[in-house]
Formats: sequence, C-alpha cells, structure tokens
Amino acid sequence: MSASASLQPESVWDYPRPPAMREDARHTRVECGGLLVADTRRAVRVLETSHPPVFYIPPADVRLDLLRPAAGGTWCEWKGKAQYWDLVVGDDVRERAAWSYPHPAPAYSLITGCLAFYASRVDRCTVGDEEVQAQEGDFYGGWITKEVRGPFKGAPGTLTW
Repeated sequence: MSASASLQPESVWDYPRPPAMREDARHTRVECGGLLVADTRRAVRVLETSHPPVFYIPPADVRLDLLRPAAGGTWCEWKGKAQYWDLVVGDDVRERAAWSYPHPAPAYSLITGCLAFYASRVDRCTVGDEEVQAQEGDFYGGWITKEVRGPFKGAPGTLTW
C-alpha cells in the first residue's frame, strides 16, 4: 500500500474487484453542525470497480461521542457485515450518516472499526484542500475528488451495471 493517494487521474473502471485498500496521508476531515466530526491523516481509501473511493477514518480520529448505533445493517460480499451510525449534533440527527465494519473479513482488517461517512449526510467533507462531492444515490457513499473519473455507479439506472 502506498503512503498516500496519487494525484494522477484515476478511472474508477480501473479499480479492482475485489476492492483494494490504500492508506492515504492527506488531511481528511468531516464537518457537521459547526463541529469537526473527524480529522485524520491516516485514512484508508477502499477502491472498487465503478465506485468513487470510500474513505475510512480510524476511530481515534473521530468524535465517537457524536455517534450512536443505528438500526439495521448491510452485507458486503467482500468486507462482511456493516454497522450504521447516526450522527447527533445537539438536536440535529443525521440518520445513518456513517458506517463501519467491526469485524471485517480478514483481507480487510485494516478498516476494522474505522468509520466512513456519507458526504451527502454531513455538511462538508474534505480531502487535502478539496471539498468532496457525494456519490449519487444512497447505497455506496463514495467521495468524488478531482483525481477520480467516472462514470460512477449509484445514479438511477446504474445499479445493475
């Protein structure tokens, strides 16, 4: 794994299946309700065919006091069972704003307990100096930055790609 992500253009169609993981030392932040929810230089990017990268943030770099377990979960054929988290900032509750893999499959142990955030469910996410764009749709949660190129799975009509 590389110490940080390349700034060269990447096509998400060149990402592998099963997904790859890359450590990323760029300054990665999540903000919500005027608070800094996550702040790290130790993110892990998960790269999967047709999806913008998902940034997983170590729990030590997340305001865990702002998270509460959410109902339900999902299953990833590669990583295993995902747990979802509501983000609570005062009276502002962002349902299922984050997810994690408490016990991922062995090949994905690097993201054990790390949290990923839907950019569409928080106020702002940044990687380096760039504000990310949310991946369209509610399922995947990838972060679109200037170095990734689509088309991206997630928009209406793309779920069967």
